Amino acid sequence: MSQTPTPITVARGDGIGPEIMDATLRVLDAAGARISIEEIEIGEAVYKRGNSAGIEPESLESLRRTGVFLKAPITTPQGGGFKSLNVTVRKTLGLYANVRPCPAYAPFIATKHPGMDVVIIRENEEDLYAGIEHRQSDEVYQCLKLISRPGCERIARYAFEYAKAYGRQKVTAFTKDNIMKMTDGLFHRVAEEVAAEYPEIEFEHWIVDIGAAKLADKPGQFDVVLLPNLYGDILSDVAAEIAGSVGLAGSANIGPKSAMFEAIHGSAPRRAGQDVANPSGLMLGAVQMLVHIGQGDVATKFHNAWLRTIEDGIHTYDIFDPAVSKQKVSTSAFASAVIERLGSAPEVLKPAKYADSPSIEVKVPTRARQKKEQIGIDIFVDAPNLTPDQLGQALEKVAGPDFRLDMLSNRGQKVYPDGAPETLCVDAFRCRFISNGGPVKVGQTIALLTRVADAGHPFIKSEGLFTFDGEPGFTKGQGQ
Repeated sequence: MSQTPTPITVARGDGIGPEIMDATLRVLDAAGARISIEEIEIGEAVYKRGNSAGIEPESLESLRRTGVFLKAPITTPQGGGFKSLNVTVRKTLGLYANVRPCPAYAPFIATKHPGMDVVIIRENEEDLYAGIEHRQSDEVYQCLKLISRPGCERIARYAFEYAKAYGRQKVTAFTKDNIMKMTDGLFHRVAEEVAAEYPEIEFEHWIVDIGAAKLADKPGQFDVVLLPNLYGDILSDVAAEIAGSVGLAGSANIGPKSAMFEAIHGSAPRRAGQDVANPSGLMLGAVQMLVHIGQGDVATKFHNAWLRTIEDGIHTYDIFDPAVSKQKVSTSAFASAVIERLGSAPEVLKPAKYADSPSIEVKVPTRARQKKEQIGIDIFVDAPNLTPDQLGQALEKVAGPDFRLDMLSNRGQKVYPDGAPETLCVDAFRCRFISNGGPVKVGQTIALLTRVADAGHPFIKSEGLFTFDGEPGFTKGQGQ
């Protein structure tokens, strides 16, 4: 066990952030955490200095240098142009795995699910959180959902390695691959491929809507839940709240070289400066940090003191219940209560016991690349004054010798040929052209785009239609 202090970067954040960080640091110090702190400024003040990311380059250098970030919540200013600091840090430093334990603390904190003990593992870098959005036309806006095979494989392997390291029995993946057959379908397929390498761990898959319903109603059916980014963000909050309170949940963001630890809640500016906020989420994030840096002994001591405080009915206002609570305390008084119980263990709740650092190593094997050939092109055009039939007939004339017009769709629904008159059409159409024979050459697509534009149909963008080892790399239009 090394006695050399581990460098960590700390940010006190905005709103209630400075108060809950002070409480957390007091307990870390009293528990004997072997850390050396570098403080940085992030969030609202940095945004207001004109930095749209909320973090300055020298602060990112601190994160790279220490590789460990304990972060309080921040406030993102209202209005356009400001990017999520969390997303920026996660993507800049490659923090691909978000880990959110969601246990119940019954009977000391109210819950309908006393036996709940779920861990949400969420992919942290891609999906709709790539933040790639465009306005296509006067009526249509677009957000791109990007899912990659390496991203899916890395998070799936992390989920199974986590289950293995922590003695978990089952991994459940949630997707919506009955609708998003390629993106969510890839996530599901890769999870199944990885699961085959861990026969000792049960694997199952749920469509996310019914899976979410089951998670809310019968969380005891789940152990480790593996999710793409957006679903994971939503359902980790749901899971934390039904376990007891979002205010109790800590979060780890793990990458190959760096990690960030935080509470999952926001900065609650209306509660700032009142010494009433619950510091538990950040405290439990700090426990995850201690395990990560190889100080399982301190993590065990800290976590058990926190559990004993909860068990003794020492509660902040947000979880105070006269039926079970003994004393309503402030942020600072809660920290003092945890410090007083260092060295104690809970008597009813399950005591914590951490190894110095469970070994979770993820390696994504290389794979042979598939043969890629272009066989067509989707051209998106802005046509506010044309019916589907008018646009389709006009585009049939410009398809030329190299292509045929396969179909038009509007908001994903096929509207030409043989569209339904009931379908609502907006001003942006997807026009699918398929090669008349053989792979498409770059010059052919450029010539087609030129003919479409010259015919008076301004195009918004295009998407190549490819096959991979002969299999189509695109979906049909709805209703096609």
